[in-house]
Amino acid sequence: MLIDGVQHRTIRVAVDGASVELIDQRELPFAVRFETVRAHREMATAIRDMHLRGAPLIGAAAAYGAWLACREFEALSPSRFAAALDAAFETLEAARPTAVNLRWALSRQRAALADAGDPSDAVRRALAEATAIADGDVAINAALGRHGADLVERLRAERGLDRVRVLTHCNAGWLATVDRGTVTAVLYELRERGVPLHVWVDETRPRNQGALTSWELTQNGVPNTVVCDNSGGHLMRRGEVDLVLVGTDRTARNGDVANKIGTYLKALAARDNGVPFFVALPSPSFDPAMRDGDAIPIEERSPEEVLYVRGRDRSGGDASVSPYAPGARAFNPGFDVTPARLVTGYVTERGVFDADGLAAALSPDPALSPVPGPGAS
Repeated sequence: MLIDGVQHRTIRVAVDGASVELIDQRELPFAVRFETVRAHREMATAIRDMHLRGAPLIGAAAAYGAWLACREFEALSPSRFAAALDAAFETLEAARPTAVNLRWALSRQRAALADAGDPSDAVRRALAEATAIADGDVAINAALGRHGADLVERLRAERGLDRVRVLTHCNAGWLATVDRGTVTAVLYELRERGVPLHVWVDETRPRNQGALTSWELTQNGVPNTVVCDNSGGHLMRRGEVDLVLVGTDRTARNGDVANKIGTYLKALAARDNGVPFFVALPSPSFDPAMRDGDAIPIEERSPEEVLYVRGRDRSGGDASVSPYAPGARAFNPGFDVTPARLVTGYVTERGVFDADGLAAALSPDPALSPVPGPGAS
């Protein structure tokens, strides 16, 4: 997508052909900087410490991390190479527990490397697979965006809306994927079709990913307004939200959705006010091995993320401040689970489904299948 009018992906192979460049999201929205990652442990750190974030992007980053590991160990004997690579995969897989895309991408890399002839062949295969995963993410998001835009246009016609007002939570945007995003793929497609649109952007404490959503929507010409997380119910009750559209880090077989903490409250408010609640769900984020949301591991992050807030001071410098008294304690789950009964539908690259149709549409392993054209429903 666009940054100051220039097209970018969030992650790419560097010009040296031996490292990976990614947008360091810790610097956004105040500065755009690309970080160079040269080793699998550096990639694991980037994933764990949220230099990058978003389930699809985490999957692509892990795939590139596997390629970097192959490069690091290329000079080893085949047996030592295999042992070192197994350890590298374990390091990458442990970086973040909730996003299923990480495990999915590494499983694809394991399958691609299973019959490699030698370490050099493994390097070539790993790069090809990482590239396929990254390009596949872009194709998945584009198809998801088309189906989502079709859905929104139908809702608009049914209700006779001049303008569509969407509420979203967290950043399920281009920055959370390789390109286009999941939620934002729908919004960008609507903008390209000329549909009048306004987006209510939750700030999404404690990491304030809403600042990223607002920044990228503004960069790409989508009108938006940032609101405090607790404003959503008020807006819905006043009739100022036409639909809620959120992303997902993992969706269980029964349709329960793990997403950024606070999503569940939006679903409850939407149900109480008769507002449709949709989930943008690319197939790699669907986990048929998880029976329901209770089985999804929920990441607990550092209390420091709650107790301190990073921003710009009045002089324009970076600052980290705490609004709490010394000795205050904080609990910081990164995600919550929204039960399938609260979800109106799931927007996927294969069409829009309810919870009953989801498993049949995306199982057993749709991530390895071709992306269908826009006619699917």
